[in-house]
Amino acid sequence: MTLSLDLLLGFALFALVTSITPGPNNTMLLASGVNFGFHRTIPHMLGITCGFFVLVVAVGFGLGAVFQAYPLLYTVLRYVGAAYLLYLAWKIAHSGPVSDSEQGESKPISYLGAAAFQWVNPKAWIMAIGAISTYTPMQGYFTNVIVIAAVFALINLPSVGVWVACGTLLRNVLKDRRWLRLFNWGMAALLVVSLYPLLLESFS
Repeated sequence: MTLSLDLLLGFALFALVTSITPGPNNTMLLASGVNFGFHRTIPHMLGITCGFFVLVVAVGFGLGAVFQAYPLLYTVLRYVGAAYLLYLAWKIAHSGPVSDSEQGESKPISYLGAAAFQWVNPKAWIMAIGAISTYTPMQGYFTNVIVIAAVFALINLPSVGVWVACGTLLRNVLKDRRWLRLFNWGMAALLVVSLYPLLLESFS
């Protein structure tokens, strides 16, 4: 048995809300839209969506169970993700001035870099585990996992694209280097703040 229409509609709403709300991916996409424009950020967008698709499939096919059996692996993954997130925050904070040129010292995150980031992105794991555990019927399970992952990807791509579009619209506003610097540091700070739950858990 595949997903019922009611369950699929409920899941589609879950996918939309989790994909379009603030998080590490969308914060980076907003900053990339400002610094590099929509066209140069497309590989970043596609990397997020495709990487997340693979993550959902992997969780559905048993990776989540591996982490339940060996929680230390999940803990290590989370801290690796936190370290990488801090590195990305530093990169955003030190991004160069807005330019229409394709050349420059700063470069947008690549397709492969964005795809790989999903594996250490805490919000992506929460989204993937929630999708599989809540919305995937056991009957016809393997087919349902693929359907869930595909629907999530179809909803995720335009959702993250909204953030890039918003960033692109801000490019003209942030032509002034001072305002751009403030914006980039603000985006970097938001990425660091997104680690607050992990830090709170570590010291509790």
